[in-house]
Amino acid sequence: MAFPELLDRVGSLGRFQFLQTVALVTPILWVTTQNMLENFSAAVPRHRCWVALLDNSTAHKNVARDFGPESLLAISIPPGPDQQPRQCRRFRKPQWQLLEPNTTATNWSQADTEPCGDGWVYDHSTFTSTIVTTWNLVCDSQALRPMAQSIYLAGILVGAAVCGHASDRFGRRRVLTWSYFLVSVSGSAAAFVPTLPLYCLFRSLVAFAVAGVMMSSATLLMEWTSSRASALMMTLNALGFSFGQVLTGSVAYGVRSWRMLQLAVSAPFFLFFVYSWWLPESARWLLTVGKLDQGLQELQRVAAVNRKKAEGDTLTIEVLRSAIQEEPSGDQTRAGLGTLLHTPGLRLRTFISMLCWFAFGFTFYGLALDLQALGSNIFLLQALIGIVDLPVKTGSLLLLNHLGRRHCQAGSLVLSGLCILANILVPHEMGVLRSSLAVLGLGSLGAAFTCVTIFSSELFPTVLRMTAVGLGQVAARGGAILGPLVRLLSLYVSWLPLLVYGTVPVISGLAALLLPETKNLPLPDTIQDIQKQSGKKATHDTAVSTILVSTQL
Repeated sequence: MAFPELLDRVGSLGRFQFLQTVALVTPILWVTTQNMLENFSAAVPRHRCWVALLDNSTAHKNVARDFGPESLLAISIPPGPDQQPRQCRRFRKPQWQLLEPNTTATNWSQADTEPCGDGWVYDHSTFTSTIVTTWNLVCDSQALRPMAQSIYLAGILVGAAVCGHASDRFGRRRVLTWSYFLVSVSGSAAAFVPTLPLYCLFRSLVAFAVAGVMMSSATLLMEWTSSRASALMMTLNALGFSFGQVLTGSVAYGVRSWRMLQLAVSAPFFLFFVYSWWLPESARWLLTVGKLDQGLQELQRVAAVNRKKAEGDTLTIEVLRSAIQEEPSGDQTRAGLGTLLHTPGLRLRTFISMLCWFAFGFTFYGLALDLQALGSNIFLLQALIGIVDLPVKTGSLLLLNHLGRRHCQAGSLVLSGLCILANILVPHEMGVLRSSLAVLGLGSLGAAFTCVTIFSSELFPTVLRMTAVGLGQVAARGGAILGPLVRLLSLYVSWLPLLVYGTVPVISGLAALLLPETKNLPLPDTIQDIQKQSGKKATHDTAVSTILVSTQL
């Protein structure tokens, strides 16, 4: 395996890797704000029907001054089951009899009410505006709000499928640069659109590009670092999402208008687009696809940044050719989805990797709906999610280096599933225990995300790595779309959603045990490298079996 030796000569963990990590992880923080944005930009404030007695100044002046706002509200809006004003109904005519001393609050019939024909009045104490208040996504139109989120998740799904293949064909840095550009333009445009369909269109374009940013950033970090430090790079990448959660809550707390918030989280990508032209292309990918001249330039450039210019000057095209023991053939450079599905050594890895990605997206987004019920201060809650995630992902790095990728992947998924299943048996009265199990389960999912990010990048050769990671992202986003729908099963049996959410990660974690261990192994560049690793494992297993048989005899 020659490339790790070339990378060591120009510096595999030096000044360049530090600068690259800062340049690539910083946008990840802002990517997270795009993913979490609609927790705030699509928040549903308290609202009620517009009524003339309260909201028309002329009608209000005609009413005797003895009646305060509470009394006028009581005769204009019917109370709900919780005795709070209903959000989607109003009285056809003021029910003055409800103000009489001997009249109960139930002295009216449903026939006396009607839908909100003149619009709604919203509580602007928390948000000056959201897409809900701008386009009245309440009552009969309330289904349009989750539809907008589903369209965004679908955009990431499509982007993961397209950008992964495009990155393997056209290069990691090129896809990353234009993904930054698309996020900045589409995100900024979404802040000024006049209609909901246009908003959904531009948000789906943002999601498409977000997938490209996430995958290309992770792959560049992985391919410019030695295998010994790959886990560190992927953990730093994962921590970017955790800090992004805190950043999201902080920015949303300071910007309460959805249009300004949308613009605030999109404008930084113009800067990322500009400086991304400085970032070098993956030399590993360049050499793998046969672009030796450009690969030599990038290696010498990195050597200069790492203050190893003399080492870089010793590299020549002839050195690269002699160092690369097996250059990929034309078939490998054109390898694609069919290769992953039809090559015996890759097929099992592909299916199990996709299953682990699906389990994470399915379970995380399914449980995320419960987080909204934990408290009314959603700004603080959003920040706490990221704060709790930091030690979990940092600890997972230590476990990855000691226990290995396979056992950490399996353990994190199984533990999260068991915590969810255990909550089925815990009574609702034991709130502290239920909350503790939920936090432990979500923490394990955070560790599972770190593991699957690192593991899936190490399982596949360079010529197919981004295609495989793209499939994983597709599986994760497919799970994210399906996860919230499982909550509808509670209409039949209250504990059935928890059973499904807990079973999926347990099965996926057990399946991960079938994958090979990749700790301290160099990244494979070609399909032949995968076959060699499989052959060595088979030879090792045969030798062990022979020794055991000989011992028994």
